[in-house]
Amino acid sequence: MASEEKTKVVLLACGSFNPITNMHLRMFELARDHLEDTGRYKVVKGIVSPVGDPYVKKGLIKACHRLRMARLATENSDWITVDDWECQQIKWVQTANVLRHHHEELISNENIDDDVDKGKRRKRRKLEQNENAGQSSCINLNADTPQLKLLCGADVLESFGVPNLWKTDDIEEIVSHHGMVCITRYGCDPEKFINQSDLLYKHRENIHVVREWVTNEISATHVRRSLRRGQSVRYLLPDPVVNYIQENNLFTAESEQTNADVILAPFQR
Repeated sequence: MASEEKTKVVLLACGSFNPITNMHLRMFELARDHLEDTGRYKVVKGIVSPVGDPYVKKGLIKACHRLRMARLATENSDWITVDDWECQQIKWVQTANVLRHHHEELISNENIDDDVDKGKRRKRRKLEQNENAGQSSCINLNADTPQLKLLCGADVLESFGVPNLWKTDDIEEIVSHHGMVCITRYGCDPEKFINQSDLLYKHRENIHVVREWVTNEISATHVRRSLRRGQSVRYLLPDPVVNYIQENNLFTAESEQTNADVILAPFQR
């Protein structure tokens, strides 16, 4: 399939990134390889979107630090970027809303493809908006706009089954309007989970399960534990991130108790 005929894709990873690890970055590479190996997709961008402070997760350090570490981790990437919109919101933003925001950004971004005349894009977009008034903004009706897919570990997919953690409408919007790319993790069986869920099974063609054959179970939780104990985390995190953590004395025993007695934002609804 010619390059111009392939569907462009932007991968969006949401999460705490507390801290960002080499495995977080590796997920982007695995997802891009998987999608492009199908011959149907061209991955044009990856976005890291750290959650904001209002998420109030136990041990979650300030968003300004997590954002800075994410930027340090991706500074040498020519396609993975970091976006601060989510972590700058004064209230916790649900994942479906983050996807919606970035989808709208893609539609309004005049520079997403420098080969397309800007004036024609504006005119075409205006016509589409008039013709499709009243339809959901998260449905991609512009062939030039890349598809936005949620990138995550299979544990996030399986968290859809945790009572009260996700809204059913949000799950449906994510899998039907956008799609997911899920990287397998030890102890997770995403194919089985999809098969056991009527909603996910209905949209199974939009859920790409990527098998990670080189098992790498780097966990931010384990990284924080090592840091609290004064143990080395080098080669688990990008070197600039390790240096930043040391310079700012992050992830201490005290910081791990942050929000310890607070109910996680999704359960406060």
